[in-house]
Amino acid sequence: MNDSDRHRMITDLLRETPFASVRDLQERLGVSPATIRRDIDKLHEVGKARKVYGGISATDAAASARLSARPYNENRDIAVEAKRAIAEKAASLVRDGDSIIVHAGSTCYQLGMQLARRNVRLYTNSMPLAAYLGEHGTCHLTLAGGELYREPGIVHDPSAGSPDFFASRFFVGTQGISSDGLLESHPLLTKAIGELSSCADEIVLLADSRKLSIRPRNVVLPLSRIGTIVIDDGLSDAGAKMLEDAGVAILIAVAGEQE
Repeated sequence: MNDSDRHRMITDLLRETPFASVRDLQERLGVSPATIRRDIDKLHEVGKARKVYGGISATDAAASARLSARPYNENRDIAVEAKRAIAEKAASLVRDGDSIIVHAGSTCYQLGMQLARRNVRLYTNSMPLAAYLGEHGTCHLTLAGGELYREPGIVHDPSAGSPDFFASRFFVGTQGISSDGLLESHPLLTKAIGELSSCADEIVLLADSRKLSIRPRNVVLPLSRIGTIVIDDGLSDAGAKMLEDAGVAILIAVAGEQE
């Protein structure tokens, strides 16, 4: 197989999926990681794809990420009261002795703060949350292995697949929500969420009501995979119906409400 054949196969693959890791391409094409990295560099250079964390992304997905995604440091200061209320409500679902997964993101960070001194086993790929728990927490902390990606603030090994950790609940945030499911524009988050979703009995979505009006292009998980959503009281009737029709249990968090 020559360079042109490999480049054509990679671009064809990116029409079906927004992201492919170096390992994915190595296994599909039967060549070395060094060859795959050269192919990625070449496709990026000629504008047929975009070199991203851990692999390659379709150019239109990368454009969507630039237009839609806010940096973590900016997003954490938006709708803070709603996020705190959601985190408090979500913390009430956790029992002493539970093993849980808390994903990256600003609302999940608030949840981690709530659980910092609880008797739980907590797995996270969030570097900001891990730093906080390391300094202020007493819970049993397991941190994802791999490289640090400062934006979006996660630790991830693109070649490792799902971690060897099983939890009763996976708490996850999202950039957007539609009838298609959870939506993200960052290809690395899309991959990481997909891997972690196989490691828990139930997926609990933490999202403020703004997320129902945001439409990134990549569907991460269908709504049918979500057991419960914890959301603020800005949820519209139409949004509630969409979630209920998909079988998602709804917990409403009200800012200032005491558990």
